[in-house]
Amino acid sequence: MSKVAPTLESFFTDRLARQRQASPRTVASYRDAMRLLVVFVHDRTGKAPSSLEWTDLDSEVISAFLDHLEAERHNGARTRNLRLTAIRSLFIYASLRHPEHAAIIQRVLAIPPKRFDKPIVSFLTAPEIDALIDAPDRARWEGRRDRALLLVGVQTGLRVSELTGLDCGDVSLGTGANVRCEGKGRKLRAVPLTTTTEAVLKSG
Repeated sequence: MSKVAPTLESFFTDRLARQRQASPRTVASYRDAMRLLVVFVHDRTGKAPSSLEWTDLDSEVISAFLDHLEAERHNGARTRNLRLTAIRSLFIYASLRHPEHAAIIQRVLAIPPKRFDKPIVSFLTAPEIDALIDAPDRARWEGRRDRALLLVGVQTGLRVSELTGLDCGDVSLGTGANVRCEGKGRKLRAVPLTTTTEAVLKSG
């Protein structure tokens, strides 16, 4: 029987890193999904991750793992589906390397994502935005930092991961002031800054 470990390793080093040139966030997300999966299987079977075979990862086990995420780890449907996406990506890669396990792989790939109601996107009113930006204590450096982050976030629409990933080199002040970031899908973008936001950033 073929082991999972060599394919799992090459999935990260060859498929994600070299072929797809996946972003660090994607690699980290897939790594977390696989770590949770092998720990779940180890707790269930007692088998070490290095000893796992594809027969240990059939559709019944994967379905039980997904149920475990919701019941024991209290993950929502969206997080469950993200973990399933990582698993499906591994199994698609494995299908080309292990045709002898085609039936097992196909049944795992047939596991559907869980449907869920998407919440209606709401927006803050202008007074609510002003109250949010004014909330941090500007007498403390943490408050000044938080106010600057909130102001940049509100003005640019950056995601939380984009906002927290910024460093000084990503912000250009002066003529054509803007903030540059790498968003979803590794797309680079530059968002202009208003004079008000620029003034807050300059004030430190």
